[in-house]
Amino acid sequence: MENYKQLSGIKSWAEEDRPREKLLDKGRHVLTEAELIAILIGSGSRDETAVELSKRILASTGNNLNELGKLTVSELCRFKGIGEAKAISIIAALELGRRRKETEIVKREKIVTSKDAFEIMKPFMADLPHEEFWLLMLNRANSFIKKELISRGGVSGTVVDTKIIFKAACENYASSIIICHNHPSGNLKPSDADLKITKNIKEAGRIMEIQLLDHLIISENSFYSFADEGVI
Repeated sequence: MENYKQLSGIKSWAEEDRPREKLLDKGRHVLTEAELIAILIGSGSRDETAVELSKRILASTGNNLNELGKLTVSELCRFKGIGEAKAISIIAALELGRRRKETEIVKREKIVTSKDAFEIMKPFMADLPHEEFWLLMLNRANSFIKKELISRGGVSGTVVDTKIIFKAACENYASSIIICHNHPSGNLKPSDADLKITKNIKEAGRIMEIQLLDHLIISENSFYSFADEGVI
């Protein structure tokens, strides 16, 4: 067993197959997704190397990192050679990648189009298995101030309290707002409830002198804009 343990790690591989050394020698950009994941997990199993195991995990998601990011610890642990610690390492690395992208997006100074708002919220909402309702707050120049989660619900809906929305908007001195929620089903068509809450928030905003600029329904790769469709 001692010999096996010594031979199963990355250091025992042929030099050209060692992702750590490859990163140091040639840079991170030349590594494949499987090699990057292999660095995270360190070793495979008796039957396959860490890179082979990583390829198998990626293949199960159609080689799609966004799909990989949806896997839970228990789902990753179903792969032979992946324990809880390795699963957590994979999830943590993907979350860091998501947050890095989020940081880059938030550097936008203004929200001018519905797509600008979608790009800010996509990292938070695109792959959720449940509904969430978020608020984007802007100043008079349409510069982004802050985003805030208003409510979290189940697969088919979430409860929205208009008072909470405008409390947050007032506390952050917002001149206008954009509301967003996701449809886990991927169906972007507004429901009757979506239309009603939009109407209520728009009317409350008129009274509070905080304009509702848009309401976005977000799915994994696209969105529906009430403003663009002339519904708001």
